[in-house]
Amino acid sequence: MTPEQIKDELRNFTGTEHYYKHPFGILFSDGLKFLCDEAQCYWLLDLVASYQVEESVMNEPFQVFKLTVNKDHSALVEISDGNDNILQHQFIEYTDFCLDEMIIWCIDKICILPSEY
Repeated sequence: MTPEQIKDELRNFTGTEHYYKHPFGILFSDGLKFLCDEAQCYWLLDLVASYQVEESVMNEPFQVFKLTVNKDHSALVEISDGNDNILQHQFIEYTDFCLDEMIIWCIDKICILPSEY
């Protein structure tokens, strides 16, 4: 799928019927499974799951992971509490992620697209 097709399909996820278990213990929605399958970005779920043991993140019941991809294929992930309080950030030297930006909400260890809330 092209990036435009993936974006179009992601708009259709407005809730979830299934939750999938990540090996690190978090759950994720139909929309995120679609994204990870089509964009080949299970690494992004690994990143979200890996921060669940960071003290500054793990005690926040509502977490926002915002991935922004730069033109040089580097990226920045900002983790916030949903109220613009940055908890952590991670620079990624290179990614082949096909979208310019992606936001994942993690609510009590369940990860969803904002449209699925």
